[in-house]
Amino acid sequence: MNTRGRPRTNTLPRREQLRLAKRAQRERQRRSDLVEVQLRLPKNVAEKLGVARRAPDFVERFDAALEGFVVLLADYPQLRDLAWNRVDEFIPVEEAFQLYERNWRFIDVARLEERERLLIERLKASCGNGEINA
Repeated sequence: MNTRGRPRTNTLPRREQLRLAKRAQRERQRRSDLVEVQLRLPKNVAEKLGVARRAPDFVERFDAALEGFVVLLADYPQLRDLAWNRVDEFIPVEEAFQLYERNWRFIDVARLEERERLLIERLKASCGNGEINA
């Protein structure tokens, strides 16, 4: 029997092979802590992002850029205490600044860690025009 095409090395149908390969790919991504994110962006921004992601240090630089937009509550003990009722682990910087401003009377300035003190200074500069109205 002379069959044309590539020799068959797997007994499963092609559809089943593809399904198993996709499952294995998802499992590898889960184990490597990778998450796929879909964004709707203007075409020119999406093109820039597509080119930028090819840079070897893209993830580190992108993460550093995101630091200007969001704050991880777990990194700042007193801010975490102010945001005790929030379920998100990240909050926008404007919201963090407003929390500090509204609740400054509850901040123990003597117990502020250096990292949190630097965050407050950064937030004052970017969101409060250099001042905190407390």
